[in-house]
Amino acid sequence: MLISVVKSKIHRVKVTGADLNYIGSITIDQDLMDAANIIEGERVQIVNNNNGERLETYAILGERGKGEIILNGAAARKVAVGDVLILITYAMMKLKKAKKFKPSIVFPNEETNLLN
Repeated sequence: MLISVVKSKIHRVKVTGADLNYIGSITIDQDLMDAANIIEGERVQIVNNNNGERLETYAILGERGKGEIILNGAAARKVAVGDVLILITYAMMKLKKAKKFKPSIVFPNEETNLLN
């Protein structure tokens, strides 16, 4: 049996941009992606603490060290610049492994979205 467990979490980052005219996705600072063990193209669940929206898209690399969190395409309608988000990815694994698995959880600076 396989179960879905939290693989990565970036806890409390602020939206820095919203680009409705982009194809889709969420742009995430590459330092945050590396720290959270998220890869380009990976499915990301987005939880908006400001309005309760939950949506899914895929990650694309943002410029390293800029703290970018940009919602692109239709997802841009679900956020406002300055909203606080939680970004979560999941992995499928066997129950025995899942019981021992430790997710990568990142707590960036809430003002800059950068790692301390």
